[in-house]
Amino acid sequence: MKNRISLLQTLLKQKGYYTGNIDGLMGPNTLAGISRLDGINSSWSEKRKIIGALQLLAKESGIDSGTIDGYWGPTTAEAFSQLKHLVEQGRKPALWRPEDLVDVNPNNWPKQYTPEFDEFYGKPGENLVRIQFPYPHKLSWAPYSVVNSTSCHKKVKESLEKVLENVLDHYTLDEIKRLKLDSFGGCFNKRKIRGGNRWSMHSWAIALDFDTTRNALKWGRDKASLAKPEYNKWWELWEEEGWVSLGRQRNFDWMHVQAAKI
Repeated sequence: MKNRISLLQTLLKQKGYYTGNIDGLMGPNTLAGISRLDGINSSWSEKRKIIGALQLLAKESGIDSGTIDGYWGPTTAEAFSQLKHLVEQGRKPALWRPEDLVDVNPNNWPKQYTPEFDEFYGKPGENLVRIQFPYPHKLSWAPYSVVNSTSCHKKVKESLEKVLENVLDHYTLDEIKRLKLDSFGGCFNKRKIRGGNRWSMHSWAIALDFDTTRNALKWGRDKASLAKPEYNKWWELWEEEGWVSLGRQRNFDWMHVQAAKI
């Protein structure tokens, strides 16, 4: 809630409706600023007023925020993300459409669950090698545990090394930590897909998960942290090598990236 109030205070200050500090705290000055907005019901609770004000200010900025009702839902969450990006970057984030993604495949990754896939990768759990990370990672579920390597399929080793080295070249180590790009959820795990009978891509060690606590399996772009615009370059570095993000392609499982087409 503090992030929401801080953004709201910033926008109210831009309109001349708020003169206090940008502290993310709901006080009389912030309430007074909200009261000057046309369309906020005075009988709403403080929480609804905050959300309603953000919905209204997003709409004024040309961002679809749905009905101005003071309730937080997927549309409001997406509007908040776009509004925050507009304030911080001075422009709206580029529209995300999976059909616009450039499909490159320099390593000839096969389509998953096909005879070509079986021929290319072999049986689950075989052909494993060790890769050394170019920068330390921390386990997503135990961030105090540092990992410097992982198992992967021998056919993806070189490409995986290249992607992570490009990540390090593009971002500073501090930025990697801030964005939690070093939060590692695992690679090799010989198991069936959740709720299915087929082997997971992790069974061949050709898939990796990142920042699992902030990118749950069923979360879409409105909740997953890796769906935010500031992570676009991260995904582009993977896609340049032909790796596939289920989040970018299907809008779920944003933690997951794999060396197999879908």
